[in-house]
Amino acid sequence: MVEARRGLGRGLSALLQDTEGPLSPERRAELGVFEAPIERLRPNPDQPRKRYDAAQLEELAQSIRERGILQPLLVRPHPTDQGDYQIVAGERRWRAAQLALLATAPVISRQLSALETMEIALIENLQRADLDPLEEGRAYQAIMRDFGRSAEEIGSAVGRSRSHVANSVRLLRLPAAVQDYVIAGRLTAGHARALLDREDAVDIAERVVREGLSVRKTEALAQRPQNGVKAKPRQAVKDADTEALEHDLSEMLGMQVDIQDRQGAGVLQVRYATLEQLDDLCRRLSTRPGRMI
Repeated sequence: MVEARRGLGRGLSALLQDTEGPLSPERRAELGVFEAPIERLRPNPDQPRKRYDAAQLEELAQSIRERGILQPLLVRPHPTDQGDYQIVAGERRWRAAQLALLATAPVISRQLSALETMEIALIENLQRADLDPLEEGRAYQAIMRDFGRSAEEIGSAVGRSRSHVANSVRLLRLPAAVQDYVIAGRLTAGHARALLDREDAVDIAERVVREGLSVRKTEALAQRPQNGVKAKPRQAVKDADTEALEHDLSEMLGMQVDIQDRQGAGVLQVRYATLEQLDDLCRRLSTRPGRMI
């Protein structure tokens, strides 16, 4: 299953690349490109990218007025409205085409599942660096929540490492004020990760922005005690791979799993809520000797 989705990312990369000029008639026929009325194209409500810069859209609209839409939009038949199409990749071009007052847009229609649609939209935005770190994290979280995918599976599908996916999702734990700095581009993902699990994250973020501190200086600042009072030793922050493994095992067992790793040795705890869960765990461990769960 993972291999199939990894192939999706590779195979789609050529389709999503920007073209140097208009497609030849032969290439259009090969891809199945056709002109669709602008009003029959509908945006995807689960599109990872939520913000579009008005000035950049107008700049693209002017280019479209002069040269047309060079790269077809990727669409799928709308899941509920017959005769309409849902945009899988290319919403920015669709928005600019409306500003340019185009009546139609070139599209390629494919039968795609909801999961494939989300993955392809992610691939397109990641290739163009269009997402801020939090938009990226929310997209990963939605795929985990709605489709039960692990960080490793998502990473394989969109060309990212498991640790990158897990770290992106962790950023969603930050206070709203810190997230706003990230969205505005005043803090990088590296700055934000240093502030995870800090009660004074907002205060540190404000100082980092005010003084223009580097990620390294932010990490050092986040290790200091608060208000001059010696802080209690902080629990070691788990790396992204450990957190992803905990998530995978918890999903597999249906129980809370906690891993405490110390340089390759440690403790794995499985918490059960009922005796039935304990019985189920014992059965899993005893019925297939020699095999991992």
